[in-house]
Amino acid sequence: MQTFRDDLLAGKVAFVAGGTSGINLGIAKRYAQLGAKVAVCGRNPEKAANAAREIGPDALGLSADVRDYAAIRGAMEQVVDRFGKMDIVVSGAAGNFLAPVLGMSANAFRTVVDIDLNGTFNVFRGCHDLLNLPGASLIAITAGQAINASALQAHACAAKAGINQLIRVLALEWGPHVRVNGISPGPIANTEGMARLAPDSATRQSHFDRIAMKRWGEIEEVAECAVFLSSPAAAYITGTILDCDGGSQIGDASRMDLSKGMA
Repeated sequence: MQTFRDDLLAGKVAFVAGGTSGINLGIAKRYAQLGAKVAVCGRNPEKAANAAREIGPDALGLSADVRDYAAIRGAMEQVVDRFGKMDIVVSGAAGNFLAPVLGMSANAFRTVVDIDLNGTFNVFRGCHDLLNLPGASLIAITAGQAINASALQAHACAAKAGINQLIRVLALEWGPHVRVNGISPGPIANTEGMARLAPDSATRQSHFDRIAMKRWGEIEEVAECAVFLSSPAAAYITGTILDCDGGSQIGDASRMDLSKGMA
């Protein structure tokens, strides 16, 4: 998938929190392909080192927990020491599991909010004076649960709704020097989340039936959204949540009989 020129991000410095696997690693790889100097950060040092090797010889793999402000700030300082001030910061670390409210402890609820919402605050608050200004781009990875209530997802719904509002507040407070946006992926193939939610072919097919595009998305498609939001093409876009979900949030397409009324 080549939709941007190969040197689009040449000379840019990108930091991806949660970038050691899945969607976030895909974003980091795409940034590197387009010329950016890339650092990824995750809790597991071994995974961080492996991710950096996947991205390329110049990538930096760091270990820090986004719930620990001092640790994530320290990781970003290492990026600046190595590459210079950051042009792009992605906050994508997340945690989730299925549980009803009455089957969820206070600690379990707090853990997801700490990783998703507090982690995003820590990354964005901690990076501000380390950014290359003006023109820096911040992106948070959110989800459709921020808008649409989902059973067994009280923790994720609350955390993602908070992320969406944090994006908007930061866009207000930090414009015009920093653009702050979000990407809301739908069901994306080859991710740990979808492996848990749809482990068999029948469940996967029921997902496909409900989605307007009749398929899951690809990690590369989310990465292209991140490139767009980080590029000059999005220079007048801030405070926006970009859905990359195949229409999965607009309604249940399985309820339509498209054969009726067709010639």
